Amino acid sequence: MRSAAALAALLLVVTVQAAQPRGPEAHDMTLTGFHDLQGRGAYQPVIHFQGGRWIAYIGHHGGSALNPQTGRREDNGTSQIDVTDPARPVLLHHIPGSGGAQMVRVCDGKTLPRAARDRTYLLRTRGHDAHEVWDVTLPGPPQRVSVVADGLHGTHKSWWECDTGIAYLVSGVPGWRTSRMTQVFDLADPRQPRFIRDYGLPGQEPGAGGGVPTGLHGPISTGPAGNRIYFGHGTSSGGILQIVDRDKLLKGAKAATRANLLYPQAGRYDLDPDYGAHTAFPVTGMAVAGTDGRKVKRDFVVVTNEALSDGCGGAQQKVWIIDVTEEAKPKLASTWALDPKQGDYCARPGRVGAHSSHENFTPIYYRRLMFIAHFNAGVRVLDIRDPYRPREVAHYVPESGGRTVTTNNVEVDDRGYIYIVDRHGLGLHVLELAGAARKIANLH
Repeated sequence: MRSAAALAALLLVVTVQAAQPRGPEAHDMTLTGFHDLQGRGAYQPVIHFQGGRWIAYIGHHGGSALNPQTGRREDNGTSQIDVTDPARPVLLHHIPGSGGAQMVRVCDGKTLPRAARDRTYLLRTRGHDAHEVWDVTLPGPPQRVSVVADGLHGTHKSWWECDTGIAYLVSGVPGWRTSRMTQVFDLADPRQPRFIRDYGLPGQEPGAGGGVPTGLHGPISTGPAGNRIYFGHGTSSGGILQIVDRDKLLKGAKAATRANLLYPQAGRYDLDPDYGAHTAFPVTGMAVAGTDGRKVKRDFVVVTNEALSDGCGGAQQKVWIIDVTEEAKPKLASTWALDPKQGDYCARPGRVGAHSSHENFTPIYYRRLMFIAHFNAGVRVLDIRDPYRPREVAHYVPESGGRTVTTNNVEVDDRGYIYIVDRHGLGLHVLELAGAARKIANLH
């Protein structure tokens, strides 16, 4: 009885400690601004310059909250936040969703080939069954202009090329053997979507047999200039990095046969089975030391896994840097994982491990720093100037307020500000680098 009572007391102490509020924790990062996002759980932030203002578009998870602007309780959708003054973010509009609207991408009509030049467009998911485009030109209000695809069995992290209008939508098309593959659309005129093709890994297509390869998590395209799309498949297991020739994907035979699906593939790297490939961010043309000591240019992809479990019981999801210079033979350059004992993250509530990286190619950080959303460990900043030896140089963990910190995603803007959002409603934090970490960035 005494041992049982002692165990119960210990568990009570641990529970109370875990639930106690924690102040912000930081090294070489400072908090510049904050917005509570009306308490809505957030997934994807995208920061866009339009009409002389910096606007953060925040995609939300499913749920609902009161919108004081309208006086109504609204299903979570997309928040449009003015961050021109990063110290004082201001909510302009909340566009209600249905089952959430996790993913957002934004393009200006003056960049899209056939769009109205004075308009700004938002591509977003609608729950798990559709993709749609909204006119989000300021001062608004936002107006839906098209439904790109609906009747789907899944959606997730899409990509939109603003200079061409080509969009790679993560979808679950009826008949395919996965809830996440790719629909390619021409959205050069967002009001008139034009379907190009369906695409996925061989074995995912209708009528295929055998095992089904891991579903897609999201693509990142380098556009016509780079002519490559980097697909990350999987979350916390079965990770696959797929390198695709963009030109072959768009111009090759469209029928979903094994041969046609393999045709655009330039390379593939299968991660260890216990790890996924949430985000695959290309960092090409990096100058590294060659075998003779001289600098040579090599291409890498930073792959970030997604942790799905609380605590430290399983494989800790981490960051992989993969050398793709020889695309047909990608090879691992290095990995980085946060030591969970640093900061007692294993004992804290919430997911332990990485989730995603930033996706902006701004020269302020490109080939220098990577920002990694790390759930209960906030955001971690990696110096990747030596891709064979990445090292952490800064971090920020938001104040918990007695709740569970779940830093879900991170993005940066072309001014150098860093934006993190929380899965469980702790809001939007706008951050800046400080100290030695700031000196690594290309800030003027």
